[in-house]
Amino acid sequence: MKKTNITGSNDQRKVNPEWFTAKTWMKVLSGKIQTKDQDIYHVHFEKGSRTKLHEHDGNQILIVTSGLGSLELFKKIGNTKKEFKIKKIQTISLKEGDIVHIPKKILHTHGSTRKNMKFSHIAINLLAKNKKTYKTIWYESDFKKQVTKII
Repeated sequence: MKKTNITGSNDQRKVNPEWFTAKTWMKVLSGKIQTKDQDIYHVHFEKGSRTKLHEHDGNQILIVTSGLGSLELFKKIGNTKKEFKIKKIQTISLKEGDIVHIPKKILHTHGSTRKNMKFSHIAINLLAKNKKTYKTIWYESDFKKQVTKII
């Protein structure tokens, strides 16, 4: 058994800037406690930053630790994998203390909703059964109607 503290952990992971709309950074928590069934990150979004559109091959749980943010869910329209139309189906406001479950293969985005406020959450990525790694597919989109490519 291992113990760590999210405020004391300084194991920052470099993030791919193409996956976010502005500056975002994260701390890896799962490495500190040596968990094998999930990846756990403390993700920090600078003012107005959010993820690009993406989906996971396993379930995800978000636990909001500070700020105001949102989770937006989208529906794919069409059968192509790289370029397709989208429709927003739900927006969920997030504030400190909120917990949300995102089922696998749901197209979504999350992060800060205000250009003057930072936002952070713990992301727990639950590995799909019989998988050794958690896979996320990232998309370039206009967040309204169109996905133009896989990033």
